[in-house]
Amino acid sequence: MKADKKTDYVAPVDDRGRKAVIDIRDITKVYKMGDIEIPALRGVSLQVYEGEFISIMGPSGSGKSTMLQILGALDQPTSGEYYLDGVNVAKLNDSELAAIRNRKIGFVFQSFNLLKRTTAQRQVELPLLYGNGRDRAKRARAALESVGLGSRLNHMPNELSGGQQQRVAIARAIVNNPAIILADEPTGNLDSRSGTEVLKIFQEMNRENGITTVFVTHDPFVARHTDRMIMLRDGEIVADKVVPDPYIAGTVERPSEASELEGVFRETYYEAPTEAFN
Repeated sequence: MKADKKTDYVAPVDDRGRKAVIDIRDITKVYKMGDIEIPALRGVSLQVYEGEFISIMGPSGSGKSTMLQILGALDQPTSGEYYLDGVNVAKLNDSELAAIRNRKIGFVFQSFNLLKRTTAQRQVELPLLYGNGRDRAKRARAALESVGLGSRLNHMPNELSGGQQQRVAIARAIVNNPAIILADEPTGNLDSRSGTEVLKIFQEMNRENGITTVFVTHDPFVARHTDRMIMLRDGEIVADKVVPDPYIAGTVERPSEASELEGVFRETYYEAPTEAFN
């Protein structure tokens, strides 16, 4: 095991010798509405190792969104520990959380979150303004070239297709060389062709560059492109399963949603209500 230099924390290591980049231990999250307490997460523990590509799934109300907020250092757990690349995120204040988000997490959202009157290159430079801003233009261009947008550096969002806008968002997420990429429904607003292109980029980044990637998704077809699937229900992890023969983006046609859902739930021994397949 490898100890973090700044603390006594020792990161778990898997059977391939990979260190845990995400290590959450007995995390709970309770929301209060007046005198009523609503538990969203109930003692969740999870390790994600260097270079893994995982998906987190679950029905509405499962705790998926809360998990996203905590993994992204956008919210703090009520109790438990969360180590991100060796740093105990659960102990940080607001300014420290902002710094850790900028340095260690690359975000990709369903809605792209691009500035309307800003060029692609400037969009990608933005994270560098808050950290190590040296060679901003050079690094932004390199990130855009890596997602196939080297010829679109000076284009505004309204001059780009949805798939191209999402690729700008991916370039922005990777420009700081974060410890993890956290993607929230990254293909949700895209047509099937653009969604496939985006999935290809994520798979290439993961397999060729070893970027640890976490997808939060409700789409079982997208989840089948990842290497490991985590399923939540009622604030608890009910399945944690390696995906057998992950799909390679662009080589498999999307099946009907009902049959895909049923297949995923059966494979992960997750009991879903019958109406989910109707």
